[in-house]
Amino acid sequence: MRYLFGLICLLAILSVSAQRFSSEVFHDGFLVTTDKDTIKGDLKYDLDANILTVVHRGKTKSFSSHKVFYFEIFDKIVNNYRQFYSIPYTVNFDYKIPVFFELVYEGEMSLLAREHLVSQTVNSSSAYWGGGTGTQIVIKYTYYFMDDNGKITYFNGKRKDLLSFMSKKQSEVKKFIKDNKLDTDEMADLVRITAFYNSI
Repeated sequence: MRYLFGLICLLAILSVSAQRFSSEVFHDGFLVTTDKDTIKGDLKYDLDANILTVVHRGKTKSFSSHKVFYFEIFDKIVNNYRQFYSIPYTVNFDYKIPVFFELVYEGEMSLLAREHLVSQTVNSSSAYWGGGTGTQIVIKYTYYFMDDNGKITYFNGKRKDLLSFMSKKQSEVKKFIKDNKLDTDEMADLVRITAFYNSI
């Protein structure tokens, strides 16, 4: 029995370690450069480094966010299309650089996101093996709102700050969040909230 449990634990660990993330593989897609050239091929992105790698006609090329206007992929991990734009963003006081943002929802107020792979400590306990801690790699998202003037504002996930972004329609948005039991730090719920805001 103890051997069987140990085997199950080992298989669980291997399945976590074998997990693949979208940023680690190539996807079918295309990019549009700042020179307005369109290149189709297999694309692999690194949002932390703002680098896009493309395999086109057997050749591998890398593009920084300075050289890319837009790219789109069919993400084989999540089985869906995803769109990214390179948008100037303030990183140090008044210093702006082009940064890759994923367009999650487009409207009068748009929702953008950036993903990061981070190590997360997890606690485990077992009647056979005792307690302990380990780490696993997970995807974390940071969210941003962009208004119709192109101004991008970082969103920390807190309801209070979300309502301040949507101050023109704050009471309606607050009621919508409460009635639908939505979390302001979950992507699917943020899409619903943003879509509602744009619709009223």
